[in-house]
Amino acid sequence: MSARLLRLILAAGTACGLAACGGSTSSSNSVAAPSATVVNETFTGTVQVMGTNVHNFTVTTPGAVSVTMTQAGPPATITMGLGIGNPNAAGGCSFIAGGVTNSAVASTTTPQLSGTLTASGAYCIAIGDIGNAAGPITYSVTVSHT
Repeated sequence: MSARLLRLILAAGTACGLAACGGSTSSSNSVAAPSATVVNETFTGTVQVMGTNVHNFTVTTPGAVSVTMTQAGPPATITMGLGIGNPNAAGGCSFIAGGVTNSAVASTTTPQLSGTLTASGAYCIAIGDIGNAAGPITYSVTVSHT
């Protein structure tokens, strides 16, 4: 084989290797899927003695959800019931599996409910008196979702 032909074959092989012949691609050229934007919604209101308030929200992308009752009172130490579910025809909230606190919750900065919503659509939170309110209770609840 002539030196000239050998150089041509080597040059073609090098060019093919640089152009990623053979279908191999580098992971650095792949495009990552965009992550869902987290939405923080704050709901406020006043629960009457033995009452429950419901607030609806819409999830556009399935994913993580957390519910935090950040303020309730008076008194500031009051505990309330808290749940997450789907709105029902009666204007209430039909709780989803695992969507209700197992005990009364006090206001905090740590989520009292958290999990994963597997479908987009309409959801709701419910906050209510569990029988220990002496008068109307003013509250603030934050829902973080996608």
